[in-house]
Amino acid sequence: MRYTQLGRTGLKVSRLVLGTMNFGGQTDEKGSHALMDAALDAGLNFFDTANIYGTADDRGATERILGSWFAQGGDRRDKVVLATKVYGNMAGGPINEEPWPNHYKLSAVSIRRAVDASLKRLGTDHIDVYQFHHVDRDTPFDEIWQAMDVLIQQGKILYAGSSNFPGYKIAQANETAARHGRVGLVSEQCLYNLFERRAEMEVIPAAQEYGLGVIPWSPLHQGLLGGALRKQREGVGSRTLMGRSADGIADAKVRAQIEAYENVVDEHGLEPGEVALAWLLGRPGVTGPIVGPRTGEQLDSALRAVELDLPESLLTALDEIFPGPGPAPEAFAW
Repeated sequence: MRYTQLGRTGLKVSRLVLGTMNFGGQTDEKGSHALMDAALDAGLNFFDTANIYGTADDRGATERILGSWFAQGGDRRDKVVLATKVYGNMAGGPINEEPWPNHYKLSAVSIRRAVDASLKRLGTDHIDVYQFHHVDRDTPFDEIWQAMDVLIQQGKILYAGSSNFPGYKIAQANETAARHGRVGLVSEQCLYNLFERRAEMEVIPAAQEYGLGVIPWSPLHQGLLGGALRKQREGVGSRTLMGRSADGIADAKVRAQIEAYENVVDEHGLEPGEVALAWLLGRPGVTGPIVGPRTGEQLDSALRAVELDLPESLLTALDEIFPGPGPAPEAFAW
């Protein structure tokens, strides 16, 4: 495994981040424990989760699975850089349904309740990277940073990160922190992959300007970049495509892009999913993509991507198939 610093911090993390969103839903506790053991054995030390992960009827189940794994000992907790998130409605019911007041988002009282509940489920006394899962337009950053300062002083968290923040919110958050002499955000977790490159316009430049590590989620775009058409032809992987990707593959333009992608990757004798991860690993500002394997074979495939050195001819072809938006403001101005 290769390691890098998380943004401008001294924290050293693996170039792949183990995503745990499937734990408790698609992967049971025993299988989740086996995947975490395999990941740790392979050198992955950065594990990402969220308080809301689990099932519709049992939000928080994923954190509890991590907690039961940590409880097995063997220095598991000490070896892991643990990241979780705060914002979501933990009350159950529809994900977008308004919960009881002050039981979600980023008010000081919500953050205090959420971190204590996460620590209990995780069976640990601290969270290494506590991430805001979404922007909260109702709570000023002065209040948010005051709440985070208390948690840092109590030893409950070490660093703060963001997820799904636009560039201007990254700037607003860290300018507010700087005025109060605080460290501010150290990482941003965003949707970023070959197919979805809009983060290159402002999110990633803002992260680089303020010294945040970039942690891309959905690096295979929910399976679209993982050999989707080949698997479809072979009748393999009925759950390969989900959500936006399942809708996208029906579009003639998208299908043509993916076909061209799989053909050029095949010409180089490589696997589509591994190329998509390797491309991200070579992008400026990227700390490491989040991989969410359901099997040991998927984990092995992700590990191989760390060793890939993509040739210039392939990188050029990828840019032709999936052209980026270009930097802001040039992307939308003269």
